[in-house]
Amino acid sequence: MEHWVLTTEYDVLGIGLNATDTLLIISHFPAYGGKVPFHEEILSPGGQVASAMVTCAKLGLRTKYVGTLGDDKRGRVQMESLRGSGVNLEHVQVRANCANQSAYIVIDQSTGERTVFWQRPECLTLRPEDVPDEEIRRSRMLHIDGHDTPAVAHAARVARAHGIPVTVDVDTIYPGFEEVLKNVDYLVASSEFPGRWTKIEDPHRALTALRDEYGMRCAAMTLGAHGALALVDGEFHYSPAFVVNCVDTTGAGDVFHGAFCYAVLQEMPTGEALDFANAMTALNCTAIGARGAIRGVAEVRALMARAERRTHPEFVKQEFVKR
Repeated sequence: MEHWVLTTEYDVLGIGLNATDTLLIISHFPAYGGKVPFHEEILSPGGQVASAMVTCAKLGLRTKYVGTLGDDKRGRVQMESLRGSGVNLEHVQVRANCANQSAYIVIDQSTGERTVFWQRPECLTLRPEDVPDEEIRRSRMLHIDGHDTPAVAHAARVARAHGIPVTVDVDTIYPGFEEVLKNVDYLVASSEFPGRWTKIEDPHRALTALRDEYGMRCAAMTLGAHGALALVDGEFHYSPAFVVNCVDTTGAGDVFHGAFCYAVLQEMPTGEALDFANAMTALNCTAIGARGAIRGVAEVRALMARAERRTHPEFVKQEFVKR
């Protein structure tokens, strides 16, 4: 009897969102109801999983992206950017008569912080039947977000059934998301998600509750300007942020996730993996756009060696505490 064996073709398969952003650069954000001029308007590709996959490709990983695009100008801008990144796009679907996901992002030049207004048409919805199961089985890692929950829950189940680790980027609560969490190995959530999901304000206790309920290997959260916190093997690991000249924080979390996927596949210890992802994020914040300054390994290592860190005492005091 002949046996077929699927070979690994990709280091990371990403399934989830992309977006094409309109960036508005202003000197400072006005008070509510106020009015200020903007200095520049930039059309820029981004999106959670798409930008994470571009980051992985920049770091030398074999990368594939599965998602949907509109057939409008914004969709074409996104596709052109992805084609130039080295990411495999074979299973990207272009939806006819459908606008691409878009965001209007106001960037405050005085701080580098951004405010986002976004929209995603229903015609872009990714369904479970759109997920190429065989491509998951050909990958070393699956990276997802939570937006099209039934589709990514299906993808996570397929990955778990074949022993493929799953990483997830989630920043808000989606109905039915527990079906995703039960098959996640590496949860790296926004700073708000653990508290909202568990109804526990303390981040250490919230991450512990998530780990205890769903049994993931790593329960982590990004902390913006304060770095990242992770619970692995009963220990907390805190990685302070790197100090850089921050121009724009757009895409910071997406780039963090791509770098974290790389670090896990390189089998970096948890602390080093968080440091590497934080450094990658810091570099990207030195330029405009969600993918403004995605760098290679050498530049990330150089920043890790020389840059100052911004330590937050709330997280340092409980670092490496057994839970």
